[in-house]
Amino acid sequence: MGVRTASVLVVDDDVDIRETISMILEDEGYAVACASNGREALEYLREHQAPNLILLDLMMPVMDGVEFCNRQRQDPRIAEIPVVIVTASGQAKEQCAALNVKAFIYKPLALDTLLEKVEQWSSRGETS
Repeated sequence: MGVRTASVLVVDDDVDIRETISMILEDEGYAVACASNGREALEYLREHQAPNLILLDLMMPVMDGVEFCNRQRQDPRIAEIPVVIVTASGQAKEQCAALNVKAFIYKPLALDTLLEKVEQWSSRGETS
């Protein structure tokens, strides 16, 4: 039986947050890629195999999380990738409902919450 490695795309304009999340998830056995804004994330998704999960910040320059979600839904190849919002916004619940994402995590990140949401939505434990 081979080990299944779930992959996660971390999209956040804050380099410290990207690096911290990446390091935590890699320590847990996930394959991690990073992008600093929605446009970079879409370019990554066009050029690489789709990840199991996208962790997405809402407030970013160039292309924010809302625009990214709208474009993601328009592309059948990536539309079904689960998205978990990572945000400091007090409007997270309303924003997530409007964007039809799977869940949200508040910044500053609680490690146990991050790992729980990633495990839940990345389908790492499921067989294909």
